[in-house]
Amino acid sequence: MTALTRIDPGPRLSEASVHGDRIYCSGMIPEDTSQDITGQVKQALAEIDALLAKGGSDKTRILSAVIWLADIADFTAMNAVWDFWVVPGHTPARATVQAKMNDPKMKIEIMVVAAC
Repeated sequence: MTALTRIDPGPRLSEASVHGDRIYCSGMIPEDTSQDITGQVKQALAEIDALLAKGGSDKTRILSAVIWLADIADFTAMNAVWDFWVVPGHTPARATVQAKMNDPKMKIEIMVVAAC
């Protein structure tokens, strides 16, 4: 049986689950929702970096990403931060959609799956 490890488990969800050679991360959100889209994207990506490190991975091993934007008009600004963050030649499969967030000040949420 393949081992299953939960990273930072809580009563409702774990920040990530590691199973086999994959890490499945929960949606990462910004802590400071007073920032603009650029600041919020940077925060979410920093959370992803930290969580992947806890699971023995890094952004070069991301297989897929799903990005939810509160306003699709922020797509270009989000991509500017994303493009600086990703490593050329290691870009994952990705989807980006507009969605209503549970906190009206939150502009982005990002969920990734990566190889360990």
